[in-house]
Amino acid sequence: MSKRLPNREQAIQLLKENNTPPQVISHCLAVTKFALQLTEKLRQKVLEIDSELVEIGALLHDLGRSKTHTVDHAVVGGQIAESLGLPESVVNIIKRHVGAGITATEAQEFGWPKDTYMPQSIEEKIVCYADKRIDRGKVALIENEIRRLQNDRKSEAAERVRKLHEEITSLLGKEL
Repeated sequence: MSKRLPNREQAIQLLKENNTPPQVISHCLAVTKFALQLTEKLRQKVLEIDSELVEIGALLHDLGRSKTHTVDHAVVGGQIAESLGLPESVVNIIKRHVGAGITATEAQEFGWPKDTYMPQSIEEKIVCYADKRIDRGKVALIENEIRRLQNDRKSEAAERVRKLHEEITSLLGKEL
């Protein structure tokens, strides 16, 4: 594959070819739908957002779940995407979507390669945020994800999710 973005059908095919479980593909489709809704609302605020990148990044964000269901799926997915020749912009969405980002200290504790695992671009933030809002195929309250992280004693991740929510809603000018 070239360094061009695959289209929607090609992205779904990549998930299938890499033996991504059907329930994960369903989740990716739900995240994509919500991410594109967010993108459209944000673009109405005159923000420049690459909606194709959001779509393909959201479809492929859990590519690594074809190999592992741990937090490591972000790194594994990024490696798979790189091996498939996908653009760096897609690889970054995959690597940076977990936990509203992973700090350098956390990445080191996980034994991950030295890299940036915090979402940087608006497209990365949209996919990351949409992923946090989808639960069992439906859009859920962000408070549910924050509470889950707090209950799992992941207070720093919960705080990052809260801050990401505040950033996205401030850009929108309203709550979702």
